[in-house]
Amino acid sequence: MQLKFFHLLLAVLIILSGACSSAEKDSQLFKSWSETPPMGWNSWDCYGPTVEEHEVKANADYMAEYLKDYGWEYIVVDIRWFVENDKAGGYNQTDQRYVLDEYGRYLPAVNRFPSAADGMGFKPLADYIHEKGLKFGIHLMRGIPKVAVEKKLPVKGTDGISADMIYSTEDQCTWLKDNYTIAADHPGAQEYYNSLFDLYASWGVDFVKIDDLSAPIYHQDEIDLIRKAIDGCGRPMVLSTSPGPTPIDAASHVSSHANMWRMVNDVWDRWDHITHLYETSKDWIPYIGDGTWPDCDMIPLGRISIRGERGKDRFTRLSKDEQRTLMTLFTILRSPLFFGGDLPSNDEWTRNILTNEEVLKMHNNSKNVKLMKEEDGIAFIGSESTGIPARYLAILNFSDIMDTLMVNLSLDEIGLAGRNNFEELWNQKEPTIVSDTLKVLLAPHASLLYLIHPVTE
Repeated sequence: MQLKFFHLLLAVLIILSGACSSAEKDSQLFKSWSETPPMGWNSWDCYGPTVEEHEVKANADYMAEYLKDYGWEYIVVDIRWFVENDKAGGYNQTDQRYVLDEYGRYLPAVNRFPSAADGMGFKPLADYIHEKGLKFGIHLMRGIPKVAVEKKLPVKGTDGISADMIYSTEDQCTWLKDNYTIAADHPGAQEYYNSLFDLYASWGVDFVKIDDLSAPIYHQDEIDLIRKAIDGCGRPMVLSTSPGPTPIDAASHVSSHANMWRMVNDVWDRWDHITHLYETSKDWIPYIGDGTWPDCDMIPLGRISIRGERGKDRFTRLSKDEQRTLMTLFTILRSPLFFGGDLPSNDEWTRNILTNEEVLKMHNNSKNVKLMKEEDGIAFIGSESTGIPARYLAILNFSDIMDTLMVNLSLDEIGLAGRNNFEELWNQKEPTIVSDTLKVLLAPHASLLYLIHPVTE
């Protein structure tokens, strides 16, 4: 009898173990939605909280014509698309006109997004973007609208629970007061997030960037609610948490719940922002890959701040060397790439920097990113190709020395003994065969990016 009981117990444990393994596997399905780092355009750097439908379409048109064939695919409407009278340069005005439905869910402002009339939401705009072979994304703030709480609007999918029953004033966003925190342990909290993502799925949303999740407090409870809501909505949606700095001690949780997460606060067209990003990114290198990606932020190149938050309408203030260094850092680290400038305003230089096939091939098809060496402000970051027997090496000049430097690298130090063929990917010059020591000249704030093949006799 005891033996039979033991066998029965063992069988039950095996079944339960299999069920748990299956559940765990299903809970990580979202990683398959971003097997390579996502690439797209985001409206924030050029339009701040004021972007309009015709501008979104113009950027989608440009991407479809010039960038889609290189892997660029997401078009993301950033912050406050639900405010009728928003303006650049300020938040928390007392006269804000929010647009919500009867369940306390934000809807697009029709005066800015005319196709959203008659309760259509973002579906017509998403359809327009999908017809071009692209994907559509939106920005959200975590939490529940204050207006929904004040009006005690019902939470869809519940019996008698309203917005005023699931909110908390604790840990409210410090810089934007549109929403309250959702009290994750209250009945109706999960249902509210479920109702949001059911709505977005009906619109055809493919990507969600959610703000105020990572800093100054890491909101693990709300991230858990969001992950569960996305997984249950029936539509794949890439999840981006924002802004940074995401705490490194949350690495295990964020990498098992989000497709991408910000390492730093907003990166603008300032050299000190680039150097700060590099310093912060070093801690995140072990977490690159497997469908989840540490995020360097938007790419502040091209024409930015048309109606933005930081300065006047301008082309990026970064020099061409600094622009290339930014792109080298983003791509060698396999960060998601979201261009922040107005695409139709691009000049030839900017378009070329976004369509370098060999650089983007490295970005999409590399592995084992490592900081190989760091000396006197020069960083050497390497990775391996997944498609060919080759390696990549980025040499980045973060030094404050404003003279051209001679950089010597012993190849033994980075495991490249023997003769190697070095092909610089930005300049696309003839490959150079190097033995023992690589010697290069590096201008201030400049970088070089090499594809390295071993030379076989």
